[in-house]
Amino acid sequence: MKLTKEEKELLESVEKGEWKSIPNLKGEIKKSKMYAKATIAKDQRMNIRIAKKDLNALKIKAVEEGLPYQTLVSSILHKYLSGRLVEKHS
Repeated sequence: MKLTKEEKELLESVEKGEWKSIPNLKGEIKKSKMYAKATIAKDQRMNIRIAKKDLNALKIKAVEEGLPYQTLVSSILHKYLSGRLVEKHS
């Protein structure tokens, strides 16, 4: 199996024992499951107009992430609204 550079770095880090379990692992798992359910539960529909170049860029990013582009949009909106989407400063 071929690994990407990032995957190789992660594997090496794990093998070196650099990863440690977090406190309250069960609680964190429960919280993550709750977030996932909230993100997955789609009971409303929304239609928007978007520039063609932005939609194309979004579709490319979704392919890179291995997601359908609608799921990526939903995830981005959810992260923004929950305060977990942060701006990168260069």
